[in-house]
Amino acid sequence: MPGRLASLLALSCFWAMQAAASDVAIGVFAYQGERAATSDWTPLVRYLNKALPEHHFRLENYDAQSLRAAITEQRIDLVLTNPGHYITMEAEFGLSRIATLASPGMPAARALGSVVITRAERSDLNELADLAGKRVAAVAPEAFGGYLLAAREMLRRGVDPESDLKEIRFVGLPMARVIEAVQRGEVDAGIVRACLPEQMARQGQLRLNEFRVLSARQDSEIPCTLSTPLYPNWPIAVTRQTDPELAKNVAHALLSMTEANDGLNWTVPADYQPVHDLYRELRIGPYAYLREITPEGLARRFWPWLLGILVVLVAWIVHTVRVEHLVSRRTAQLRDSLNAREQAESRMRESQEQMEHLSRLSVLGELSGNLAHELNQPLTTIGTYARTVLRRQASGRLTPEAISEACTEIANEAERAGGIVQRIRHFARKRAAVRDPVDLPGLAEEARHLITGMLAHPPEVRIDNRLSARCGVLADGPQIQQVLLNLIKNAIDAGRALPAERQSIQVIVEAVDNWAQVHVIDHATGLDSGQLAHLFEPFFTTKPDGLGLGLPICKTIIEAHGGRLWAEPNNDGPGMRFSFSLPCHELSA
Repeated sequence: MPGRLASLLALSCFWAMQAAASDVAIGVFAYQGERAATSDWTPLVRYLNKALPEHHFRLENYDAQSLRAAITEQRIDLVLTNPGHYITMEAEFGLSRIATLASPGMPAARALGSVVITRAERSDLNELADLAGKRVAAVAPEAFGGYLLAAREMLRRGVDPESDLKEIRFVGLPMARVIEAVQRGEVDAGIVRACLPEQMARQGQLRLNEFRVLSARQDSEIPCTLSTPLYPNWPIAVTRQTDPELAKNVAHALLSMTEANDGLNWTVPADYQPVHDLYRELRIGPYAYLREITPEGLARRFWPWLLGILVVLVAWIVHTVRVEHLVSRRTAQLRDSLNAREQAESRMRESQEQMEHLSRLSVLGELSGNLAHELNQPLTTIGTYARTVLRRQASGRLTPEAISEACTEIANEAERAGGIVQRIRHFARKRAAVRDPVDLPGLAEEARHLITGMLAHPPEVRIDNRLSARCGVLADGPQIQQVLLNLIKNAIDAGRALPAERQSIQVIVEAVDNWAQVHVIDHATGLDSGQLAHLFEPFFTTKPDGLGLGLPICKTIIEAHGGRLWAEPNNDGPGMRFSFSLPCHELSA
């Protein structure tokens, strides 16, 4: 009786302790069925109940959908699932992993893989890339080791499982169904969890030599043939409503667990970034939005690029508007400047033409006395011959020969006077500047003839033409003739009071390099260095009655033609050498 009483008291104490302990539900993804899940994870529950007696841990088996529902309804505190389900529910429900399962002899970060098998006689199938257009069996679309790992590797080798395979047949659990479908020839290849064929061979369920692994690889971390890289092992995670103190105690207990405790071992949470990369490449789970061909899906997928493009576009628009504004403003400024410049150039041309015209008239004014004398000679001769004819007619001595001689002389003198007037009118005429091929020696000869024809006792003016035929000049003839006339007249004025042998003038026309040069040389007294320094300044003159405009106007004319006008003492004796250059041009025949 006392013994039975003691047993009853002990049993009562046990049930009282169990009632007092808090209940902790562990939800397990039973991908191989409840019996297999219970067999695999009961040792863990037993260990936790022993390590944390203040809590009562119990195991609840779920499939993928019911596990999600249990988490949503907050009916479980801890979750045991594969890495793929974990990252999906991590994003959706905020699960937090506290430890990762470490299988015996394998690190937790590299424990799960897949193998793709085909029958040994299929010599046409050696690599995953050979599966294009073939039939493939797998467990389920969401099966981590039974489909997703191999799907990623096929995609990396250019085979899209959703479009490039002839058929993808999902046969469900257990995974042995996949191997059976391959054996019966219903499919060309099958995807199963790594080490499953070796495990079934050890149990006598199949012979490995009947199958061949596609894209076979070996890894020192796992004693099985693989078709894919290895991924992290199963995590244990806590839900949002789990007590943090409970999570801490469970994590401590798991990390203290050794293989001696029913063959299970846990380590610190592994890096699940490779699993995230897999789901991102396959665009499933938390990355399923990448499949959405909608503005929202594209925005979620490419929002960094879209934001960058938007920033660049806004910056480009702002820059374009700013540039257009600056271009418009500067174009207006440039237009105003061009208009002002054109107006200034127009006024300058008008002023220059006016000054050139005044300069020509000034030359004519200075020579007006000699011009009147020059015109008086032919007019006097015409009058003399006319009166001679009248007197002979009155005396009756008029003969046909006398009439013919008088008329001939009258006509010659009239032509002479007309030529003088024509040359003066042509020289004094106001005209627009044009550029044509000119004959420099001919212009010099015309200037010599014009000025000597207006002087009563002109000095000797020699023209020395040394210009080669290859050097042609484009210029305004009357303007160049005006320059020559000014220089020749200045040379005549410089030697007016000197003896006759020093009044001679030489005009040399020659080609130097690629320039045509004209030199007007006198033998007068010359100019000192002070006069030379100011010679081409407006209103500077060495003549008592000069205006000081002739040489500045000549300099402007020559520089407008791209040439140069300069003065220097005569190297061959007394006097000055005034020279100007004009560029040579190749003139068409």
